[in-house]
Amino acid sequence: MRYSKLFLPTLKEMPAEAEVISHKLMLRAGMIRKLASGIYSYLPMGLRALRRVEAIVREEMNRAGAQEVLLPMVQPAELWRETGRWNKYGRELLRLEDRHDRDFCLGPTHEEVITDLVRKEIRSYRDLPINLYQIQAKFRDERRPRFGLMRGREFVMKDAYSFDADEDGLHDTYQAMYKAYCRIFERCGLEFRPVEADTGSIGGHASHEFMVLADTGEDTVACCTRCDYAANVELAPVTPDRHEGQPVKAESMEKLREVATPGRRRIDEVTAFLDVGPERLIKTLIFVTEDGPVAALVRGDHDLNEVKLKRALGVEESRLADEKTVMDLTGAPVGFVGPVGLAGNIRVVGDYAVGSLSNFIVGANRKDAHLVGANWGRDLPLPELYDLRTITPADPCPRCGGPIELKKGIEVGHVFKLGTSYSQAMGATFLDARGRERPLVMGCYGIGIGRTVAAAIEQNHDEHGIRFPMPIAPFQVIITIINIKDGEMVSAAENLYRVLEDRGLDVLIDDRKERAGVKFKDADLIGIPIRVTVGKKIKESGEVEIKSRTDGTVFIVPSDQASDKIKELCS
Repeated sequence: MRYSKLFLPTLKEMPAEAEVISHKLMLRAGMIRKLASGIYSYLPMGLRALRRVEAIVREEMNRAGAQEVLLPMVQPAELWRETGRWNKYGRELLRLEDRHDRDFCLGPTHEEVITDLVRKEIRSYRDLPINLYQIQAKFRDERRPRFGLMRGREFVMKDAYSFDADEDGLHDTYQAMYKAYCRIFERCGLEFRPVEADTGSIGGHASHEFMVLADTGEDTVACCTRCDYAANVELAPVTPDRHEGQPVKAESMEKLREVATPGRRRIDEVTAFLDVGPERLIKTLIFVTEDGPVAALVRGDHDLNEVKLKRALGVEESRLADEKTVMDLTGAPVGFVGPVGLAGNIRVVGDYAVGSLSNFIVGANRKDAHLVGANWGRDLPLPELYDLRTITPADPCPRCGGPIELKKGIEVGHVFKLGTSYSQAMGATFLDARGRERPLVMGCYGIGIGRTVAAAIEQNHDEHGIRFPMPIAPFQVIITIINIKDGEMVSAAENLYRVLEDRGLDVLIDDRKERAGVKFKDADLIGIPIRVTVGKKIKESGEVEIKSRTDGTVFIVPSDQASDKIKELCS
């Protein structure tokens, strides 16, 4: 490809609209352009990188025994109503009507559609297992699209769905997909970690996320420094305190007393005013669920984990109550709510860590007041205790007890064991070897294709621009002609260009009538892994300069040996 013919509108300045580096660089490097909030057009350079990732995904999915299909993006509401997700999925589901007033949605995922397809075709255990995948655009009406391709509304995704006869079969398929995902992200040249994760709105009973480690990641991963344990902090369990719920001796109990704390709502304000550490306080947070309001208690130095709370309560939805609801339920404004006296009016649950506290501080359920010296049993009943908080570096690894460290990550893939939740709801069954009708056992496996490209840029860039990993770079080599008016330079560059293309490499030749400095800056910005400079050395000694964008290593080689060296570097 000739640079002079390539549609590559680069930008000199950082776009003001972009927040994270991948968004900034993809706009500057002419890879994407915004059409609407969370909706982007892929320009040639962006699409080439996307296709590189797609090719790796296809090869590994096919290698793992999956078969490619292409399913409709527009989905009838009837299928979603069968599983109950038409109402449960929420406002991210973009609903629409056709001319006959029939309800449809733009597909954010395809569990219902694939289950409908398979239930009409699969009859016997002899037809199993089967694993079908597609690479297609999805649409989720994100409330706050941001970070470019990281959290867009329309995005390209690989989604696969497996169907097995039993849990053993699902386990084997799941492991095959897990290994395929590891190969995919290794081949993409990414530093990643598979982590245990929550199943979220997809459902199921087990899942792993594949996280590309990057400081700008939205997710936090708890990683053990001793063993290979890693989990999203939404899921990482915290080992219960062995002292939780043990009675405090009466002589050790302080007297319960009310203390005025005018205007002190936040933990830091209350602790500073009372001159105590945050571990002495209990935060009381009021949530509204489909089963009614709940008061959740955590220590002042801990963060409540809403995913764990929903799991402990056995509810689908929970949200932090607004100020009016808090006042109606407790008689106190937000910041002064406490558990004393709540047990008869509202369900109260607590994190394990609060069960081991004594002589603690809580809100007094009155404006501008807190209670000091509270104790379980005497002043209030011990609540139901669960693991409700987010793990911290001070907590031990739940698997081996080793030290935990928290890292930021970008989710690029997710695999789920769905089980029979969709097949039972939709009547997707088969006949086993004894002629009995049984529900299909399902798994699903997703990869964000565009997000993988963006994550690669988050992990591979410098102050000059992108540094693409070789396997997913739009081009492998860029040939820069220093002076397009010099016939000898042009002839040598054109000859090398033809040789490299004949050897199967993707090459961009910069044949523009621009200054050398402009060409070098653009080459660094767009991040092609190998830059070949054809300049004055070709006239003086018949040599060219080969430079690695990744580490800056420079090789000066005779022009007739350049293709061998470049081929070696590209391999």
